[in-house]
Amino acid sequence: LRSSPFPPTQTPVSLSVAPSMSREGFLYSAKLSEQAERYQDMVDSMKSLAALAPEQELSVEERNLLSVAYKNLVGARRASWRILQSVEQSEQMKSNESRVKLVQGYRAVVEKELDDICGDVLQILDKYLIPSASTTEAAVFYLKMKADYYRYLAEFKTEDARKSAAESTLAAYQAAQDKAAELSTTNPIRLGLALNFSVFYY
Repeated sequence: LRSSPFPPTQTPVSLSVAPSMSREGFLYSAKLSEQAERYQDMVDSMKSLAALAPEQELSVEERNLLSVAYKNLVGARRASWRILQSVEQSEQMKSNESRVKLVQGYRAVVEKELDDICGDVLQILDKYLIPSASTTEAAVFYLKMKADYYRYLAEFKTEDARKSAAESTLAAYQAAQDKAAELSTTNPIRLGLALNFSVFYY
């Protein structure tokens, strides 16, 4: 038998889970993952970095990288969910029940992924980042982020779960807004908060 000209498949090693990696290593790994558009790896690196926040809170650059990492993960799935919802409505109008069930099953998979991602970032915010925020800007940034991810949950949840997510969204936005009163009215974080809060009300 002739041997294959291709090298054997190897399981890739994620830079972000190297046990001996330093803070600088996690940061570099996150930046490298962003350049390679491997956002799950980027999230993994930033989660490891966020866990160090009680010892040294995240810098402006680090918290922005955390936001970018999760935004890319959740953004793709939110777009998928909207497309699937539109397709489902189209198939319902055609009374094509078999296709409706297929789309609903696929949508449920996307919703589970959204649930996991949002739950993940909310846990990190509550456990590490919000308690470690020593500046008003950082506190507003994290509270806004918390509200945003509860809002993403409210987009697809139903009944009591939707109501709960919406209430948590409102509470986090209001907490962020109260804290943001200490910032300049032209502060970019305060302006971004006002925009996202208005999107929630809309």
